[in-house]
Amino acid sequence: MGEADGGNEPAADMLERARRTFWGYLGCELIRQDAREAVVELDIREHHLNLIGLMHGGVHTALLDSAMGLAAMSARPEADVVTSSLNVHFTSPARAGRVSVVASVVHMSGRMITAEGRLYAEDGRLSSMATASFRVIERAT
Repeated sequence: MGEADGGNEPAADMLERARRTFWGYLGCELIRQDAREAVVELDIREHHLNLIGLMHGGVHTALLDSAMGLAAMSARPEADVVTSSLNVHFTSPARAGRVSVVASVVHMSGRMITAEGRLYAEDGRLSSMATASFRVIERAT
């Protein structure tokens, strides 16, 4: 992802660019990242809620997809990865506070990476979980 982990773009530059995208709009914060895992957190704000006061399912999905994507990117820093499938299970509501996603790579092949992610509410309850497949796209040199 960045020079700190073997990629082409310095990690600080990548995070600054990410702040200007959907990632930044959501308010995501990268807590930790290594070669096959990423931890992302978010402070739930009013604009993250649905009409009944729960964190919107789209926010769950975006956080899980983003964290799993970061884990996949770290596993293949020389390439780009894009989500090709995503399966989300909502297990308990998140209403307020800080949520945390732990995502990790569970399988890699030449052109595909499979990852899993778990989103925890501030009290440690599992709020949602997901699996995703990512297509590996080699960068042109």
